[in-house]
Amino acid sequence: MSDRINPTLNIISGFHCIDKLERKGGKPLRLLLVEDDVKIASFVLKGLREAGFAVDHAANGEDGLHLALTISYDAAIIDIMLPQRDGLSIIKEIRGHGVSTPVIILSARGSVDDRVKGLQTGSDDYLTKPFSFAELLARVQALIRRSSGGTTDPSHLQVGDLSMDLLRREVIRAGRKIDLQPREFALLEYMMSSAGRVITRTMIMEHVWNYDFDPQTNVVDVLVCRVRNKVDRGFKEKMIYTIRGVGYVLKVS
Repeated sequence: MSDRINPTLNIISGFHCIDKLERKGGKPLRLLLVEDDVKIASFVLKGLREAGFAVDHAANGEDGLHLALTISYDAAIIDIMLPQRDGLSIIKEIRGHGVSTPVIILSARGSVDDRVKGLQTGSDDYLTKPFSFAELLARVQALIRRSSGGTTDPSHLQVGDLSMDLLRREVIRAGRKIDLQPREFALLEYMMSSAGRVITRTMIMEHVWNYDFDPQTNVVDVLVCRVRNKVDRGFKEKMIYTIRGVGYVLKVS
């Protein structure tokens, strides 16, 4: 398949591409989406482009691998179940070629074993379907921030003296282990990945309970309260703050 770029349309033959956007220093914020589901690809492409990213889309594994190996991306979003070549083999192949592009896996498989296998293959994050676009966007932004900041271990999150091991599902603050229930862990992972940014109650509901949860309930506040008590109790410096009328933020004072 030819990879010649049409100078008028700026479309690589066989793939959907748009002009690069640039941030300070001229570095393009360019993403790769490898997804064969037309509906999912459509709303993800629309949302990412509206958020200011340039996005290239491949609808099968071979085309996705070709793009990942020939174009430099700030991050890639790759489905596992793809025609022609599966997502895990794409990740393994690009890592074998020394490509360090941060990768988020999309998958309908959400067990701990599936997530561990994905991370061990070389991905940096794992998002199960169905998912909210708000969460996907937050994870993409967090990956790019971590990559730009030089973080080398994708299985760990670190904010101040608070650390999270995504493979062992362990949380430690200043040497003290914090025991969390599954939803508490999911919330804290989301907050640490979005450290310094305010996340709304709606975003938390979409992340922890998906769209069909009753927005009138106060379970979000109760869950945040439980996590805050476990993370901040006994420490002079607090990390989880309430932004009245908006949501919550995890940050280092």
